[in-house]
Amino acid sequence: MKKILALAMALSVVLSLTACGGGEEQRVVNVCSWGEYIDEDLIYQFEDETGIKVNYQVAESNEVLYSQLKTGGADYDVIVPSDYMIARLISEGMLAELDYANIPNYDLIDDQYKHLSFDPDNKYTVPYTFGTLGIIYNTTMVDGPITSWDAMFDEKYAGNVLMIRNSRDALAAALLDLGYDINTTDKAEIQAAYQLLSDAKDKGVYQAFVMDEVFNKMEGGNAAIAMYYAGDYLTMLENNPDLAFVVPKEGSNWFVDAMCVLKDAQHQEEAEEWINFIASTSSSLANMDYIWYASPNKEALEEYPAYYQETYSEDLDMGLYEIMAAPKDVLDRCTLYENLPSDTLTLYNDLWTELGI
Repeated sequence: MKKILALAMALSVVLSLTACGGGEEQRVVNVCSWGEYIDEDLIYQFEDETGIKVNYQVAESNEVLYSQLKTGGADYDVIVPSDYMIARLISEGMLAELDYANIPNYDLIDDQYKHLSFDPDNKYTVPYTFGTLGIIYNTTMVDGPITSWDAMFDEKYAGNVLMIRNSRDALAAALLDLGYDINTTDKAEIQAAYQLLSDAKDKGVYQAFVMDEVFNKMEGGNAAIAMYYAGDYLTMLENNPDLAFVVPKEGSNWFVDAMCVLKDAQHQEEAEEWINFIASTSSSLANMDYIWYASPNKEALEEYPAYYQETYSEDLDMGLYEIMAAPKDVLDRCTLYENLPSDTLTLYNDLWTELGI
């Protein structure tokens, strides 16, 4: 099946800028996205077709990316943040309005992924992927199917649980387990969620707080339960068939990650060429097959089962397809993150610091 993107990608595919013939500087685009989140062949294909050098780097989380941008420690043109972080960047005037005339493949994006809360007027973004957040578990290491967020706080799994190292997601699990809205601004509810998380940490429930380390741990059978994303579960499943995935009964987050251009980007024309290339049906199909995250490109979504059959000479498991491209009944149980008010964001930051991760 699919190739697995080497974690060396986390060190970035950064190539030196060289001069073109005639003494002209080579065109370049600086891209920042997440680990294990692109078919790297697309980078080389884009370079071959356009002559534009791609400097590709990764960030660990939306919060790390935001910190890099605010401290001036990054020189990116295109970034691929999640919905709630996009809203924050727009509100702080950090994104450039796109010239969609240069991005005709935007017309291929399904209407249900346009006019969303983070970019209601469709000025700043081209959706890249969508997916769900849930629980991955090793069926040989638990005592039955997991259906609830309770599992992320259960002492009977002490030392065998991997909590996500991302404040918004980790606190969302606790909020959901307590029956609260993941976008609540109620300080008492957020404090209660923090306490649930902190108590579980103090009781040794968590083996570790993880991001990309989750792959090796879950694939190797070194932990029983992890909170992570559906697309990454499907990648792990290739190396460990004992793994299962669930969107818990209490609901979860469904997310849209989108391509944006920073307001101070030095290469906006190249950035829009990159975005248009990645949004094409052929690129979207290749990406879906490689990273197991669903593309919002309507043609790609419809064509992927046939693409898979043609590529591998076998039918796609539609159960797995519906984990990648969650159907409406699953998405209806899930909620997009919203950009929270500044005082709530400060509370999140303070509590995360207090947690000591």
